Amino acid sequence: MKAVPAYIVRCIPVGARIPACDNSGAKMLQVINVRKIKTVRRRIQQGGVGDLIMASVIKGKPEMRKQVVFAIIVRQKKEYRRPSGERVKFEDNAAVVLKDDKGNPKGTIFKGPIAKEVAERWPLVAKVASVVM
Repeated sequence: MKAVPAYIVRCIPVGARIPACDNSGAKMLQVINVRKIKTVRRRIQQGGVGDLIMASVIKGKPEMRKQVVFAIIVRQKKEYRRPSGERVKFEDNAAVVLKDDKGNPKGTIFKGPIAKEVAERWPLVAKVASVVM
């Protein structure tokens, strides 16, 4: 996993529900854990664009429901700053379900754009994406 040069504000806490924007069979995910994030004691972990999360499938196909899956956050509503000085924000929060924690996406089609920071950090997700902003 590569470092992201942008200053990404982490705004999606543990327990948040995020829609999945791919055709993996999951519709709604609930964040269980944010991987590789260290916090102080009793502080709730939060994730941002490009972070790997563990999530439980809340809504979706019957065989996908109640499963714990890895996912990557590809969009967030809260704006963040890129090194060039521009600020980026999206209309909604969204995540992509993975087969494993190496970055292989489970779906073959992504709905909507994904952030450029995700494409830099996770190249296998960038191959499937149609629009990178």
